[in-house]
Amino acid sequence: MASAREEILQRIRDARVPAAEPVVRGYRDTGPGGVELFAERVADYRAVVHVVTDVPEALDRLRGKRIVVPPDVPAEWLVDGVEWLHEPLTIEELDRSDGVLTGCAVAIADTGTIVLDGGVAQGRRALTLLPDHHLCVVRADQIAASVPEALHRLEPTRPLTFISGPSATSDIELNRVEGVHGPRTLEVLVIT
Repeated sequence: MASAREEILQRIRDARVPAAEPVVRGYRDTGPGGVELFAERVADYRAVVHVVTDVPEALDRLRGKRIVVPPDVPAEWLVDGVEWLHEPLTIEELDRSDGVLTGCAVAIADTGTIVLDGGVAQGRRALTLLPDHHLCVVRADQIAASVPEALHRLEPTRPLTFISGPSATSDIELNRVEGVHGPRTLEVLVIT
């Protein structure tokens, strides 16, 4: 006589899952959005937003700072007068930096969210979680109107990090605390 455990496992092995029909969803894939809505929504999350046309000019104010960058950031972003810290870095070195400069995979206008997937100019996840200041460059063509549109642009097997404002949490009395599990300051350069 089989034990209950063996019987359950046998039922699982014998189970046949019918072929699933594709689920049709009525999500709005596109819609109003763009730079203005994205900038407004990101600012709602207490992030600092700059809409600029020239990245090096916008980064010139970082002179004298120690900024971490992924190994594949565009060379024109590396303005003179900044101590650019390149990987590999220890956790302590990341923590002692003044901030991190990254790009993004996609941004979402409806929600004011930035999505990182570890791709070009984004680096490993720790780069954007340890330094106290995250400066993210978002090109206008990377801004999707909605979450479904953004998800269509992403590779679902990559490690996705969704960022909506600086790190924040609330305690039991609903007091907002920033910087508990990530940067206290999120600054976004939207390139038009």
